[in-house]
Amino acid sequence: MGNKEFIEKCKEIVKQYVMEHLDKSDNVPEFDVFDVWYCKTLQNHKALLSTTLSDGMYYECTYNGDKKELYLDAYKKFENKCIKLD
Repeated sequence: MGNKEFIEKCKEIVKQYVMEHLDKSDNVPEFDVFDVWYCKTLQNHKALLSTTLSDGMYYECTYNGDKKELYLDAYKKFENKCIKLD
């Protein structure tokens, strides 16, 4: 799997995951999925993604090239805190 193909597949998977987990009583909002970080090592890929929704979620997609499996982890960001180092 190439880099571009992996990122596009991840965006599709995250969009589908988000659509399945939206509150069913709300209207479906328009949103985009974007990649934040990406790395490829040997036959493996990893990407961090997020959406334009203000829900604090981010997603990690990992592709195991040996097994040809893609794993999705969904995380909730609770805080973004600046810590000054002297």
